[in-house]
Amino acid sequence: MTFFHFGNCIALAYGPYVLTYKYSGMPEYGAFWKCAQVCGMYILTQLCKMLLLATFFPTTDGPPENASFIMEIVKTTVDFGDVMGMSVVMGRVSGSGHIKVLITGLGWAAADLLLTRTLPLWVGARGLEFDWKYIQISLDANISLVHHLNLALLVWLWWRTDLAAAVRPIVAVLIAGCVYRPLLPQLLSILLGARPIGFTLLAACATPTVCTALIASNIFITHSSTMRSG
Repeated sequence: MTFFHFGNCIALAYGPYVLTYKYSGMPEYGAFWKCAQVCGMYILTQLCKMLLLATFFPTTDGPPENASFIMEIVKTTVDFGDVMGMSVVMGRVSGSGHIKVLITGLGWAAADLLLTRTLPLWVGARGLEFDWKYIQISLDANISLVHHLNLALLVWLWWRTDLAAAVRPIVAVLIAGCVYRPLLPQLLSILLGARPIGFTLLAACATPTVCTALIASNIFITHSSTMRSG
C-alpha cells in the first residue's frame, strides 16, 4: 500500500511533464539535452537569487506570519531573476517561437520539480500512513508546470519587437503577476483573516495561473495570426 501511494504521487507529479515532452513535438527537435541545459541555468539562477536574499535580506527570528507583507513583496522581487534567466536561455535556444517556449518552460518547471518536490515525495509518500499532503504536492507540481510554461511564453512575447504596442503593457502586468504569485497565500490570509490550506490553497493558486495562461495564449495566437497574415 505504501509503494502504491508513492507510485501514484510520482505518476501524478511527473506524468504531465513526460506527456508534455512526448506529445508536443519536442523529441523531433532533439530537445532533451536542451531541456537539461535549461535545468542547469535554473540552478545557477536560484543560486544567484539565494545569494542576493542572504546578502540583502538576512533572516530574522520570529514566526513567518509576523513578517511584513511589504518586506515579502521586496523579497519576492528577486524572483525577476527567473525572468532574466529565461531570457538568457531563449537567446541561446535555436528554433521557432513555440519550441523555444516549450523547451524553456518545460526545462525550468522540471528543474523546479526535481529540486523542490522530489525529496518530500521520496521521504514522505513512502511513509506508513496515507496523507493527502503528498497528493497536494503532486497536484501543485502540475500547477507549477502551467505556471512556468506561461511565464516562458510571456517572456518570449515581451522580447518580440513586432509585438503590438497596445499589448505590451498587458504582457508586462502578466509577467509581474507571475513573479509575485508566491505572495497569493499571504495576501489571501490578510484579506480573509485566515490562511488557506490544502485543496483550497491549490484552487486559489490554480485559478489565477489558468486565467493568466489563457490570456497569454490568446495574445500569442493573435500575434501569430497577425504575423502570418502580414
